Amino acid sequence: MAPTIKIGDAVPDGTFTYIPYSPELDSHAACGVPTKLTVSKDWKGKKVVLFAPTCHVNHLPPYVQKYDEFKAKGVDVIAVVAANDAFVMSGWGRFEGLKDKILTLSDPNVEWSKKLGLDLDLSALAFGTRTARYALIIDDLVVKYVEVEPGTEVTVSGAEAVLAHL
Repeated sequence: MAPTIKIGDAVPDGTFTYIPYSPELDSHAACGVPTKLTVSKDWKGKKVVLFAPTCHVNHLPPYVQKYDEFKAKGVDVIAVVAANDAFVMSGWGRFEGLKDKILTLSDPNVEWSKKLGLDLDLSALAFGTRTARYALIIDDLVVKYVEVEPGTEVTVSGAEAVLAHL
């Protein structure tokens, strides 16, 4: 799969939903309140690393472990995106202990990822349309890095690969 968005392109505007971290969520007795993130407003002037994960076991943990390295390279926002709803993404983030380090974004109906050619039809597996497994570096709304996983392993979208391109 080749994305339609390329290095040097401006990212399209779009809206994600997410549940911002608050200490009340630590007890797992609160659900939080979904809010909107608008790409053109919330990421203007920022360096963003966005990835769509393959697995919570070997994809997400390196981003958490290397959080300080990303920050040292000027990254303002690290976010993981998936087609799941904001409550599922927030629950996953709490399970992983992300707190406010990594945003867990819901791409409803894969609308934003589809604009970039980063959607994947997995209907044959009864999964519907999902996000492809990808990573982006976005600097002031311009793509500086875009790669899609060629298989099931974590390679081009992993923390090490992305760090190497910052």
